[in-house]
Amino acid sequence: MKIKSKIEGMDEWLFIEELPDAYSAVRQLSEKHISIKKEPVKKLLCYQISSGGMFLMHANMQFNEPVRILSDIEGETVTSQFIFYEGGDMSLKIPHQKSIHSSNRHNIRYIPSSKGKYEVVPDVEYSYFLMVLSKEYYFHLVDRHSLIHSAFVMAIMEGRYTSLAAQDLAVTMEMRRVINDICECKKSGELKRLFTESKILELLMLQLEQMQLGGEETGRTLIRAEDMEKLYQAKELLDRDYANPPTIRELSRQISLNEFKLKQGFKAYYGTTVYGYITRLRMETAKKMILYDRKSIGEVAQAVGFKHQAHLTDAFKKYFGILPSEVKLTA
Repeated sequence: MKIKSKIEGMDEWLFIEELPDAYSAVRQLSEKHISIKKEPVKKLLCYQISSGGMFLMHANMQFNEPVRILSDIEGETVTSQFIFYEGGDMSLKIPHQKSIHSSNRHNIRYIPSSKGKYEVVPDVEYSYFLMVLSKEYYFHLVDRHSLIHSAFVMAIMEGRYTSLAAQDLAVTMEMRRVINDICECKKSGELKRLFTESKILELLMLQLEQMQLGGEETGRTLIRAEDMEKLYQAKELLDRDYANPPTIRELSRQISLNEFKLKQGFKAYYGTTVYGYITRLRMETAKKMILYDRKSIGEVAQAVGFKHQAHLTDAFKKYFGILPSEVKLTA
């Protein structure tokens, strides 16, 4: 695949990469830092990571006047875009889609080669995270026969441009965390490649999960600032007490937010239900304890809030698709 982008009228490239489509477990990561300081750019800092079948870019940019960013993609790719705005008239016109007029959006798209122009308004500070995967790399991560993206796969097989969600969805705090993990990773060499691959899969999982849980509706949910603080409190309480979590009613009382706003707001902002978040905490913690702490299944069950080992085994198999003992064998 070949991908390139530049600001119209400028000689400097934001990026220009030609990468093999095939996923490679031995190809090393390439990293680049790009900074452009000339009119009409007020600020433009860009960090890029690439390898076989994969290109990631995180950019912070702001302009003094309206500009157009040219984009050119050759080859079949699956792209995941995360757009954040601060200040000004929040508007970005993306090819194949209506203008976006709200903050913090994301989507997954299949692009069978395309050229486009992104119109960017002045005085808005954009933070943009782009993930471009070759078709082969995407199917290496997400099985093409999985029901979680069956309609999307059908469009890919037919070579049709398509978006996984009809409208862009709200970025959750967990997605922000994963993006920050990628951009702030201090590892190097093989460890960084493995870490980055794991985070790409985690980010895709969070997107797919949100879309399955009715993301189109949750993306339109408006949350007041005072309610947002209470949702932060709810998450902190669950992070601390996931092994013995409060009920929805108890949690609602603890944060002084009614149950409806708690359930609706939590799902809208974090991309999952309260119960789904507790399950994720338990399962991810259980997996780490098995892999790294070498705890027995019984010990792990007690630590993450299951009275019986069999209950953990059933939940673990449902969540990860394998038994806890199989994780231990492959650690």
